[in-house]
Amino acid sequence: MKDVRVTLAVATLLRIFIQDPVEWRYGYDLMQLTGFPSGKLYPILARLEAGGWLIKEVERIDPSAAGRPARRHYRLTGEGLVAARRELLSINEQVQLRPSAGSAPHPAVGTT
Repeated sequence: MKDVRVTLAVATLLRIFIQDPVEWRYGYDLMQLTGFPSGKLYPILARLEAGGWLIKEVERIDPSAAGRPARRHYRLTGEGLVAARRELLSINEQVQLRPSAGSAPHPAVGTT
């Protein structure tokens, strides 16, 4: 498994995958859940797949009978799930506000 740089957009997508790690997701579903356009979503999916974080399966249908092209479904690998949880935990820890050493608490508004 390769390291994948986890940006805010990647973290947003990973959060969706770890909500139900055994559920297969497809592109349109992910676009709806993230609000990302296809030009942003698919490069992230490709990067995660190349890094070994995701597996992709192509739906087995007859496109002419179904009236649409086959969907590509994505799901986290076991290692991808562990890495995603680790990265999201790290991000969460980084963004939590911590009081700086030696700083006094701010007085309440309206008091002097």
